[in-house]
Amino acid sequence: MEQFRQILPEELGDNPFSLIGKDWLLLTAGAPEDHNTMTVSWAGMGVLWNKNVCTAYVRPQRHTFGFMEREEYFTLSAYPEEYREALRVCGTKSGREINKAAETGLTPFDAGGATAFEEARLVLLCRKLYAQDLRPECIVDPAVDTHYPQKDYHRMYIGEILRVLVK
Repeated sequence: MEQFRQILPEELGDNPFSLIGKDWLLLTAGAPEDHNTMTVSWAGMGVLWNKNVCTAYVRPQRHTFGFMEREEYFTLSAYPEEYREALRVCGTKSGREINKAAETGLTPFDAGGATAFEEARLVLLCRKLYAQDLRPECIVDPAVDTHYPQKDYHRMYIGEILRVLVK
């Protein structure tokens, strides 16, 4: 982890729309010896309750869901383009069936309460503040519901950004 340096959230130079929607992130919860990670391209960053926060969304059938429920902290991390295949694996294979770190060659480390990976270029360490299921009766645009043909609505997690680590 010595290759990372800590910056303030306000110093983050990345465009969040590109970072989340185009580059993808890994959402990870748990300790290095017992964690799961998944690729996410739905997330958000901003200010809520006078805190710098991020949101992450996890469907209940995902293996990461149990880790997010159990753990107080989670990380969101971004990677250089050469790790695109590793992110694809982490988004299409389940941690119930494979060890994602071993399969992808990613190196886990404790980022201060949750796992991140040495290969990341950016790590956000977050403390869970709030969790709530997205509810179909609250969807006002019917087009949004087309993302849920199985009615397996995500749970939204809001986390306070405690540390931002960059290379």
